[in-house]
Formats: sequence, structure tokens, C-alpha cells
Amino acid sequence: MSQKPLQNYIPALTGVRALAAYLVFISHFHYVFDENLPHFVQRFFQEFHIGVTIFFVLSGFLIAFRYYDNFSLTTDWFKQYLKNRVARIYPMYFLLTIGAFISYYITKDGAILNGFNHPVGVFLMNITFVRGFFDQFKFTGIGQGWSLTVEECFYFSAPLMFFAAKKWGRFYLQPFIITGFGFVLVLIFRNVNWYGFFGNFTFMMLNTFLGRCFEFFAGILLALFVKRKGFERSNKLMFTYIGFFMIFFCVWIMSVLPVLPGQEYGQQNPLGIITNNYLLAASITLFFYGLLTEQSGLKKALATPFIELLGKASYIFYLVHLGYIYNMLLASTNWLNEKVFALYDKWNVDWVSPFQNDVLNLVFIFIALNAISIVLYLNVEEKLNHYIRRSGFLIAPKQHKAETIITINNE
Repeated sequence: MSQKPLQNYIPALTGVRALAAYLVFISHFHYVFDENLPHFVQRFFQEFHIGVTIFFVLSGFLIAFRYYDNFSLTTDWFKQYLKNRVARIYPMYFLLTIGAFISYYITKDGAILNGFNHPVGVFLMNITFVRGFFDQFKFTGIGQGWSLTVEECFYFSAPLMFFAAKKWGRFYLQPFIITGFGFVLVLIFRNVNWYGFFGNFTFMMLNTFLGRCFEFFAGILLALFVKRKGFERSNKLMFTYIGFFMIFFCVWIMSVLPVLPGQEYGQQNPLGIITNNYLLAASITLFFYGLLTEQSGLKKALATPFIELLGKASYIFYLVHLGYIYNMLLASTNWLNEKVFALYDKWNVDWVSPFQNDVLNLVFIFIALNAISIVLYLNVEEKLNHYIRRSGFLIAPKQHKAETIITINNE
């Protein structure tokens, strides 16, 4: 076993992003396959929301890996840190959110406002990430964007958590203190009718940083461990596949748990919350450690250039896979189906349309969503990312000090 020097960029971890986004996609559209699958398989696919947990653990790892050793609670450092985070997350979210509300004015899609009658107010809550603190607003705009409120809370909190860990130690206590604070907020606000602001424990544990902070801490602890130990190369392939198996074992646990009245997922069962937020996070950490230290076939597959590109575009895929862009693509397949049958009638033939099968249509839409994501990544997201980093936004760029690749690609 030999020790490798620490790398700034890990291609396999970029490929993992694509895997995480596709798991979420399956979770949202598993019903398309339901009539052809046994119930236990349907329930298994339904719990593929675990892609969100993968994103959270990965964020914790990358932020700690990049910043833990060089953070400084100074104005200039914090401005540069926030500038990097804004450049990475905000431009595409802002543009696609504007698109969602333009779509609302055209289509009157009620899902975008979730029944509320003040689109300007809901829009402002979306672009400021505030909607993620309210149970009744969390799925407005780009519905899946609720998780970005969790991410942003982590980004703002990470330097303070690093400072506390270095000053007082006992890093492992922090997630329990943070979650405990969440419990206090729920006890205070659960009887206050304020649009579900920390209105119940399930919402707090599954949709806020206070409940999901352990997932980020799992990634942070992994980063600190490999910083101390280095990447010890091993060919035993133990951690990669054990971690991968454990991830889907957690999915199985959530899939067999009773779905409580008014809920949709086994994840929302109290045991499901524990499985998702803690056991799953630990399993993902084990899997990541394997990807960092072992030369497995899965690592090589995730690091191939095409999968790496899909991983880089996965943030956009995550934002567009559900909502108005998906709806437009679905309407397009229906339109094409009608055109094909009109053409068959003209030819007086009784052929099968390639767009009459829901499963095939979902495959077509999946491919189209990836194509859209790659185009937007290469021509919009990447360019805006670089432009903001090199601009005078928040702080003037330092000469002769380029950001490491990890900040642009892995994060």
C-alpha cells in the first residue's frame, strides 16, 4: 500500500454528481415504470432521493478539503469565499428561476406558486433562498431547488464551524448541537401559523440544514481524515463496494418502512429519517473513501471524460429535470406523437409511433435534458462562473493567484 499526494481535483467525484442527479430523476419519475414492476421494486426506486444526500456529503468534503486549512475570519477572505460560492451556485439558479416565473405567466402552472397568489413575493423568496425555511413555500419556483437553501446555509456556516473546531475541538459535537437548535425552533414555531416556518420535526429534519447537517459533517470528517492520512492507494476494493452496497441497503430499509399517513416516502418515517440522515451519510462517506484510495472499475467508469462532463453538467440537470423545462419536453413528445399518427393516416398505414410509449418518452426526455444541461454548462454556466470569479464582485481578483481546479469543477 503506497501513499499518494493529495490532489486538488478528483475526476471520479465529479462523475458521482451525475450518478446522484440521475438517482433523483428516477425517484421523481419511477411511476412511469410502475405498471410493469412489482410493488417492492416501485418502492425501492421511489427512495432514490438519496442523490440529495450524496450531494450534501460531497459538498461537505469539498468545502473542507479546499478551505479548512486556509480559512480566515477576515473580511477579505470571507468576501472571496462568498464570491466563489455565488459564482458556482447562483447564476444558473437565478436564470432558471426567472424562466420558471415567466413560464407561470404563460402557462399559469399552479405548481410554481403552490397555490399562493403573490408571484412577486414568491419569486423574491426563491431568488433569496428564503423559501427553503418554510414548509409551504419549499417546493415553489424550481421545486427541487429547496435543497439549495440547505447548501447555502452550510456555505455560510462552514467557516464558523471550522473556527469553532480549531478553537475548541470536539468537532463531532457540532451536528448534534445544530440539530438540537432545530428542535428548539420547532418547539417554538410549531403552534405558530407562519407558512410552516420550522412548523414540524419532519420538515426540519429533511428539508433544513439544521436537520441535515450531519451529512455535511460526514463529508468534512472524511476530508480531514484524508488530509491527515493522505490517499493511501489500495487494490483491495473493500471500501468502494462495501460503501456502494451499504448505500443501497439504506435505500432498501427506507423502501420497506411504512409510509405514514399524509406522507409519500419511507424516508419520512422517523426510522427513515435516521437511516437517510445518518446511516446513509456514513455509507456514502465510506464509498467516497473507496473512490479516493482504491483503483476500482467503478472509479475508472466515473472518471471517464464523458461521465465527467455529465457530472459537470449535473447541477443544471438537477435544476431542469423537474418543472417547466421537463413539461415542455413532455408536451413536445405528445405533439410529435400526434404528428406521427397524422402522417400514418396520410400514408394509410397502421404503424407504431416511437412517441406513444411512456417509458420510451421518458428515455427521450432524459437524453434531451442531458443535452440541454451540457449546452447550458458549456455556454452559460462555465462562462458566468469564470466571469464572476475574475470580476470585481465583492472583492477585486488577486493577481497571479488562480483558483484551483477543484473550486470550479468539483464544487
